Parts: sequence; structure tokens; C-alpha cells
Amino acid sequence: MTSHRPVRRVVSLVPSLTEAVAASAPELLVGVTDWCSHPAGLDAARIGGTKNPDTAAVAALAPDLVIANEEENRPPDLAALRAAGLEVLVTEVRTLDQAFGELARVLVGACGLPRPGWLDAAEAAWRDLPVRRDGPAAVVPVWRRPWMVLGRDTFAGDVLARLGVRNVYAGHAERYPRIPLAELTAGPAELVVLPDEPYRFTADDGPEAFPGLPAALVGGRHLTWYGPSLAQAPGVLAQALAAAR
Repeated sequence: MTSHRPVRRVVSLVPSLTEAVAASAPELLVGVTDWCSHPAGLDAARIGGTKNPDTAAVAALAPDLVIANEEENRPPDLAALRAAGLEVLVTEVRTLDQAFGELARVLVGACGLPRPGWLDAAEAAWRDLPVRRDGPAAVVPVWRRPWMVLGRDTFAGDVLARLGVRNVYAGHAERYPRIPLAELTAGPAELVVLPDEPYRFTADDGPEAFPGLPAALVGGRHLTWYGPSLAQAPGVLAQALAAAR
């Protein structure tokens, strides 16, 4: 960021960051995406999806700051917002530690807010977690038709690793590789972890593709969101993983 003017109007293009700002200073939010579902009842304009925001509508809101993410938002959209004269802060979140750092950068550094108590609570929840390296080998699909799984260098992969889950494809060259189902089921996996986003896996849509493997159905908000949900995520995810075995 190059401007030092006070931030009073924020547009968030990332559901996780929307919740983080809303939990800290909801009055700042003037625009959010259609996918920003937490907290309920957000009093902000809807400006389209994370991959197809209405950049003209964002500019019309005259925000002091637009917050985005290098994975969730497309470079051409961010370039269009900058061309309209808007300040755009782009986060990179591929590990849990990076998430904590970026949340502080957005809330404290960019928005000028006091460090929120929920961020301290989230850091403590993960810091106090026992180190585990004996957990199950798992495949973690994030899409089907075609099947795509967590590969290397992902936030969700780091979250699961902290809980002892050994991602079978953590060493893959791609971050979200497409893997044929026959390979997924023939590999060394002892568990399949099925989140409800971006693809909405359910008890009736997903587990049947992995006969003989325990299936852990987990909430995407606790697995993939970096915000207030991180404080509850260790307990919620650990319970879901334990229930699958």
C-alpha cells in the first residue's frame, strides 16, 4: 500500500477476510462477495463472486481499501481495480503461520485496528496443539468431475498436517492436481477427507467413491478459512477426523 489515509471503507473479495473484518470492525465493510456468508446478515453491498467481481460496482463504492487473495482472486480483476485508482492489498496464505501474519497485516497494519482478541485466541489454540506425526495417510479431494485433491503448499494441507494427517499428495508438483479416481483408491491412503467446499461433499456424495476407506466429512470454513473460525478449528476438525475411524 502506498496511501496513508485512514481506512474507513473496505471492500473484501475474500470470504475469510470478510469474516475477519466483520468480527473486528463491521462498520468498515461496504462491499463483499456473493460467497461471503459469515457472519449472517452482513450490511454491505454484494459485488459478485470471488472470480468474477463487478469491478465497476467496487469502484463505485469508493473504498479506501480492497482486500484480496492471490489464490481466490484473478489478477486481471485486481489490475482493473488498481487502474481505477483503488488501493488493493493482496494476501498470500499457504500455511497457518502465514495466515496469522496476513490477518495482522490486514487488520492492524492496513485497517489500523487494535489487534483483535480472537486472533490471539486462534494462535493460542494452534500453538497449544500437541505435535502429531503418527496420523493416517489421507487423500483430500476438493472437487469431482474431474477429481482434484490437495497437493503441495496449501493452507488446508498445513492445517491437516498440524492435526497429524499425512496428505498422500503433499509432495506433488501441483498444488491442486487432477488425479484419476482409480489412482486415488489404489494408493496408500487410509482415510479420505471430504470438505463441503469448494465442492460440497456430503454423506451421500463422495464417500461412495472410496469403498473401504473411512471418510471424514469436514466443514470447509474450519478447514480452508483463515479468520475467527481458526480458534475453534482444531477441536472441530479433530472431532470430525476421529469420528471417521
